Amino acid sequence: MTQPHESAWPQDLLEREVVITRVIDAPLALVFDAWVNPAHLPQWFGPAGFTVVTKEIDIREGGRWRFDMIGPDGTRYDNRMVFKRIEPGASIEAEHGHDVDNDPDRFQMRVSFAAQANGKTVVTLRQIHPSRLHRDRVIGFGAVEYGYQTLDKLAQFAGA
Repeated sequence: MTQPHESAWPQDLLEREVVITRVIDAPLALVFDAWVNPAHLPQWFGPAGFTVVTKEIDIREGGRWRFDMIGPDGTRYDNRMVFKRIEPGASIEAEHGHDVDNDPDRFQMRVSFAAQANGKTVVTLRQIHPSRLHRDRVIGFGAVEYGYQTLDKLAQFAGA
């Protein structure tokens, strides 16, 4: 008799998670560099029609990126990423939220990179939000669509 399949992820985690994946028509080294090179990341990051103004950028474990994302209507959204772990060519882990200390809405972000045999790169962006309610709120705000737009801009930047 077989046992019912059990998820490796606690249900609470699944209820707080947003996952976005895209195949980028560029080699892994180039795609990863677009994320970790301080001259490149601000050029493409953010949804369609948004621009980024960097206040501070230090992409290394323990470093942070403070920036404003400016919407098409001119609205400024303050942001801060604190880089927790960087595995070259494999993954980036960061906390992302408003540019304030102890932001209760900050979420955990993990970006994973995987090379395909055809020279393309699979990018998977995972967000773990502080609560299911918070996750539902950001999905309602457009986080999934904005995430796909951001990865589309990455693909354009990487030359796809």
